[in-house]
Amino acid sequence: MRALWILLLTGSLLPLSAARLRIAVVGLVHSHVWHYLGEMAAGGPAELVGVAESNPELVAEARKLGVRQELFFDDYHRLLDQAKPDIVWAFVENNRHLEIVQACAPKGIHVIFEKPLAATLAGAREIQRLAKKHHIYVMTNYQMAWWPSNYAAKQKADSGAIGRVWRLRGIVGHGGPGSRGPRSKYFFAWLTDPVRNGGGALIDFGCYNALWSLWYLGKPEKVYAHVNHLRPQTFPKVEDNSTLVLSYKNGVGIFEGSWDLPRSFQDLEVFGLKGSLYMTRRGVKMRLGRRGPEEDLPLEPLPPERADPVAYIVDVVRNRRPLSGLVALDMNVDVVEILEAAKRSVATGAAVKLPLP
Repeated sequence: MRALWILLLTGSLLPLSAARLRIAVVGLVHSHVWHYLGEMAAGGPAELVGVAESNPELVAEARKLGVRQELFFDDYHRLLDQAKPDIVWAFVENNRHLEIVQACAPKGIHVIFEKPLAATLAGAREIQRLAKKHHIYVMTNYQMAWWPSNYAAKQKADSGAIGRVWRLRGIVGHGGPGSRGPRSKYFFAWLTDPVRNGGGALIDFGCYNALWSLWYLGKPEKVYAHVNHLRPQTFPKVEDNSTLVLSYKNGVGIFEGSWDLPRSFQDLEVFGLKGSLYMTRRGVKMRLGRRGPEEDLPLEPLPPERADPVAYIVDVVRNRRPLSGLVALDMNVDVVEILEAAKRSVATGAAVKLPLP
């Protein structure tokens, strides 16, 4: 980290690594912001120093969560210049992610995005280039990145307990995004737009599935995708159901992402040659052999710096650690590459080979 110092009221000097890092929020159109904003306003691992949003309805919603009026900016460039954050968490449309990095990277500001990293592969690769050029962190946030169950399942698979992992089966989805009230209607407007989101359910939930497959099996050799448009009256512009088949030399990933399910899912089944694991947010069940009993794996709490997105990036910045695992930049460029191949597969009706040129 840069050798910057702050002068405390006591007259003593401390390195920036001992100071509280500053975080700003850019945009409120992504509904995930409402899960985190109140906690950020109340205090936490980083100091909230600004929120950039020009929509008065969304500003009013943020005020309900305790964000002080003086923290609002109607232009994020002015926020960057005046509030001088160390980190920006952008809750904007997917096709604006590159724009945010173009503004933040030359200023040395680290960036968090909600999944996926970008709406297009070209955008993801340019974000990657800018991050490396300007030595900033760009993190992609997933809810499942902070679940103990996710790591318990991976640790057990890596231990060899279920044999060589060769098959993944995942399902992510729910009954579709809501569109009522300011917290939902602006989110719905861009999430169901093929340009601003990059697609529909295939992009919204396919990124989770692609990430799991990369984490367990690496980059696939081929991608095949099939989509359905089951409710055109609700989602006139984009698909609302998707299926991905990711092909490996010695394995396969079969995944569903849907806005048409009767309840919420974010489940992964991991098959090895000796047994299987079934992971949900709540826990992990393991079964060995054909007739083995089903066992609930113990879940260990994650360390504080690995249990929350802000705490994690603060720890990474302070200690100059690389971003790792599910939220890492290179991994998430690969996620977008799989999604890009999936869109090409839908367009052609054929499997698409990786890597893409």
